[in-house]
Amino acid sequence: MDFEMSDELLGTVVPISVYWIYSGIYVLLGSFCERYRLHSKRDEDEKNLVSKGDVVRGVLLQQLVQAMISMLLFTVTGGESENTSNENASFLVLARQFVTAMLVMDTWQYFIHRYMHHNMFLYKHIHSLHHRLVVPYSYGALYNHPVEGLLLDTVGGALSFLISGMTPRTSIFFFSFATIKTVDDHCGLWLPGNLFHIFFSNNSAYHDVHHQLYGSKYNFSQPFFVTWDRILGTYLPYTLEKKIGGGFEARPTQVSNHKDD
Repeated sequence: MDFEMSDELLGTVVPISVYWIYSGIYVLLGSFCERYRLHSKRDEDEKNLVSKGDVVRGVLLQQLVQAMISMLLFTVTGGESENTSNENASFLVLARQFVTAMLVMDTWQYFIHRYMHHNMFLYKHIHSLHHRLVVPYSYGALYNHPVEGLLLDTVGGALSFLISGMTPRTSIFFFSFATIKTVDDHCGLWLPGNLFHIFFSNNSAYHDVHHQLYGSKYNFSQPFFVTWDRILGTYLPYTLEKKIGGGFEARPTQVSNHKDD
């Protein structure tokens, strides 16, 4: 029982630690990799509508709520039911759980995220908080209104955990991976050799398009695939162009009139 409780605690604490460590790496890289930025450091400081101190406090509040609900979820579901340990699970089982959790999280977040954009009350009072980051940066990935954090991330994570049938130990790796992917999508950098940019169409440039005014009704998918955007016609194609003086810019190749606009 002690070992299982340890897995449950790690499943709560490790993704939070990964968030700040991985974000910190991107902060360091962004400070001397201007030629790989999607926006200049000056734009980051001038265009965003919220201070970095407020962003840190907002993220810590969300992580506190997530941690409490995570421990509650682990306590309610228990660790002894169908799951013993990852040592007894085959690679295929773990792969199935990962893929299932990814699809569940993507589906949940796409439809909640999209609805928060098209419901003007929810956008004005809740989701617009996240879009104060016109120029996204790594540790702003989880900067949301507490209600949005609860609905989008916490409930989405809980559904992914429950439906996939993963163990608390497996969840350590899945939620750490999901955290890294979310931070990467908001990092504002286009670094050469980034495996996320090679294997995922949903990446930092794709999500940066969404944070711009012209893309606010497009590219809702997060954090893994762009499937729902493509199926439902909210995918906004773009080109990544080098800017004079260094850096990149994601430019849309078309903006069509969308029924929900």
